Amino acid sequence: MTATQLWQWSAVDLAEGVRTGAISAQESVESAVDRMRAVNPAINAVVIDCGSEAIAQARVMDQHSQSEEGGLLRGVPVTVKVNVDTKGHPNSNGVAAMADNIATDDSPVVANLKRAGAIIIGITNTPEFSMRAVTENPLYGRTLNPWDETITPGGSSGGAAASLAMGIGAIAHGNDIGGSLRWPAFANGLSTIRPTQGRIAAYNPSATAERGLISQLMSTQGPIAREVRDVALGLEVMSARDPRDPFWVPAPLDSGEFAKKVAVAQIPDGFAVDPAIQAAVNDAVAMFKDAGWELTEVPAPDLPRALQLWWTLIGTELRLAKDVMLPASSPQMQSMLNSIFEVTGPTDLADYASAASERTAIIRKWLSLLEKYPVVLSPLTLRTHLSPDGDLGDATHVQTMFRDFIFQAGLNTLGLPCVVTPTGLHHNRPIGVQLIASRFREDVALAAASVIGERVGPLTHQLWARSS
Repeated sequence: MTATQLWQWSAVDLAEGVRTGAISAQESVESAVDRMRAVNPAINAVVIDCGSEAIAQARVMDQHSQSEEGGLLRGVPVTVKVNVDTKGHPNSNGVAAMADNIATDDSPVVANLKRAGAIIIGITNTPEFSMRAVTENPLYGRTLNPWDETITPGGSSGGAAASLAMGIGAIAHGNDIGGSLRWPAFANGLSTIRPTQGRIAAYNPSATAERGLISQLMSTQGPIAREVRDVALGLEVMSARDPRDPFWVPAPLDSGEFAKKVAVAQIPDGFAVDPAIQAAVNDAVAMFKDAGWELTEVPAPDLPRALQLWWTLIGTELRLAKDVMLPASSPQMQSMLNSIFEVTGPTDLADYASAASERTAIIRKWLSLLEKYPVVLSPLTLRTHLSPDGDLGDATHVQTMFRDFIFQAGLNTLGLPCVVTPTGLHHNRPIGVQLIASRFREDVALAAASVIGERVGPLTHQLWARSS
């Protein structure tokens, strides 16, 4: 493969190529930057172009030996989301009023990427406050789905996922509090992991106040990639210790053998699943059977209740911040927030405390299930896609949308590691499934995802073939 095609390589292959001297870091980065500048104008996924400084950094890297400046991602081009601090660049979180919020230091996830030798070529788009299921804001505009511009690339890491699908960088950083890593990965035919809270250190030096407690317990950082092996490599790099996060846990990334048993989650009573989504789950079941795994259909413990708790807990913390958020929001974002407030309804301290306590009881039930079945296979979403503004509407519409997201937002309540990976295309649009493992068993979820990935291959090759 020639240097002009290096943007198509996996992160694993790029890192190996730079390590062995088969390619230079400059070749790796220049190819990615050229690709970014050629295709990004059509999708508006990267909102801050760091290409020139990235090429300069790669040139300097090539002047040093591997022993002087090494790392697992040496010379690998990556993107980071515009809601984490990247020194010298704005962390706007998609909010126009925060456009001049220049980071004076790197967040832990950015610092870990840099220490591993990754080179940031761009900063990606997010909705206002990273709080919508689509990616659009008044500051940077709308990000389009490269597979089909009539559907959203998802949110809030929609810029991260859309850019990666188009071949911009080998790994994209994102984050997730209600599905913001997994939903965009699903919508763009990519793989990702929402790690256990505490696996990847999180902190923004530019923040003027700490987040609410439950928001801290539910929000995670993570990698998005075109191949499962790149997700695993990104997770390893991002998981390095940082003392600025008191919740960071020094848990091993590989905890040993596990039984190859999969629990296939039943759709809860009262919830309807799109036939195409059910077909994707069935396809995954067939792939696991082909690989010799044992499968059993089981109920998803108290998942509707977990979704209700998510609404109560997150809704309460949002309501506490509404006097700051609403004045800084666009009319569209104000509509979304007001719908959320209507869905959650007024809550008091007793409601909040009770919901936080009940959360623990449901986590315990899931951990018990995962002792018997190390992996739970589920849909991510009960619907196949959303239109570019499909999350906007009255409270009933927003509540219905999140009912369809029960397997993503409900799982956020529980803090378990979840992988999303594609199973193929439906009407030329990506579709996939979710794989859930026990706390700090990201290795199990990734191993299960590899079973699917080995049979499906990088889905984005089909996207690139359309324009070749």
